[in-house]
Amino acid sequence: MKFSIRLNNDLPLGDYVTLAQAAEAAGFDQFWVSNDLFLRSAAVILPAVAQATRRIHLGTCILNPYTVNPAEIAMFASTMDELSGNRFNLGLAAGAGEFLNWVGLEQRKPLAAMRETILAIQALQRGERVPMQGQFLQWSDNAYMRFASPRQTPIYIGAMSEGMLRLAGELADGVLPLLFPPEHYFGVRPVVDAGLAKRQDPAAFDFAACIWVSLDEDRQAARRGLAQKVAYYGNALSPLIYARLGLTQTDFAPIEHALNVERDEAKAIDMVNDQMLAIGVVGNVDDLLARLRPLIAAGVTHISFGPPLGPDPLKAIALLGKLRVIVDSDSG
Repeated sequence: MKFSIRLNNDLPLGDYVTLAQAAEAAGFDQFWVSNDLFLRSAAVILPAVAQATRRIHLGTCILNPYTVNPAEIAMFASTMDELSGNRFNLGLAAGAGEFLNWVGLEQRKPLAAMRETILAIQALQRGERVPMQGQFLQWSDNAYMRFASPRQTPIYIGAMSEGMLRLAGELADGVLPLLFPPEHYFGVRPVVDAGLAKRQDPAAFDFAACIWVSLDEDRQAARRGLAQKVAYYGNALSPLIYARLGLTQTDFAPIEHALNVERDEAKAIDMVNDQMLAIGVVGNVDDLLARLRPLIAAGVTHISFGPPLGPDPLKAIALLGKLRVIVDSDSG
């Protein structure tokens, strides 16, 4: 069983080094950092973490081909592997249309954009010229890497829609599906498997069951931590997730207005209700284990714990380390 940690890029830079070292010491396999707009840059955070750790694998969750050109993504991935000793994982997705609108970008042809981006990066890292006249990429014969990539960096797709989930199974090395709530796994897995059926090496694929957690013995503090994330991201989920929650994007519109128009975060957090909080898990290790047991019984081999982790992320990582011991013991 793989365990990984995912963090938003909203913390002070030094915190990531501390948290990554704690995750490595606790036996976690991967450490992922997002690259959401107008927050701290994962392109700075991850090299700092790479130089402060030795074993744990590091990744972006996610980069998108609209704000960062796929050529520059390939450059970054290859250089990160060079820096980290091949410990880098490249998380890609089409991004959230709501957020891309902030900078005047249209999320055009997201499936074509992702397919072409993945194929281009893979070819670049093989040392090939990549002329493309696609629906998204228009590259000349001069599109090739001027240095040798250390390896083919594993590519994970951050996926919420059915089309993107199938594409991940078909082309990527792994998938980072947002299981909002965790039980969403049982609807997502067959869609990914449909994509896996098109390839020859499905066994090598890494399905990271991505959930949100907020752990603390103080349930109110834990609840508020998760509510903050729900307030920020609730308006940018996929129809598949809204349907699983029994909600619509309209339900999150007043929260989005309070957060981004009124700029009243406290008001937005207070508007998050229990149905919305079902997106993740709030409570202690026992609460989390109860939500995870059905997934483990179904054969999940990688659980990825996402933000906020808890009011005190360092304490939450220690608690998750104890959870890993329990899960490994049960599996043994």
